[in-house]
Amino acid sequence: MPKVRFKPMVIEIQGTMYDVVFKKSSRGKTIVTKRPDMSNVKWSPAQKDNWKRMGQANEYAAAAMADPDVRAIYEKKASKEHRVPYRLAVSDYYKGKNLLSK
Repeated sequence: MPKVRFKPMVIEIQGTMYDVVFKKSSRGKTIVTKRPDMSNVKWSPAQKDNWKRMGQANEYAAAAMADPDVRAIYEKKASKEHRVPYRLAVSDYYKGKNLLSK
């Protein structure tokens, strides 16, 4: 569902409506494109493995944020690096760092 802001006319629109996608360019201008048809795409084994690994990284980050001790470590580290604790946990998973096993 697209988001539309009015003031007195349309200020911004983002999202998908039927087969049309409204998005912003890197320069801040609104771009209108056709929704891509991904129904016939053959995904490679490497892509499927990457999705599986990303799912595991998200599960690790969610579990890390649920543990108060580990969450405190990530919040402290994230504040020093100006990052989001959840994303830092995902990054640590990819680097092989598991603070939950300690």
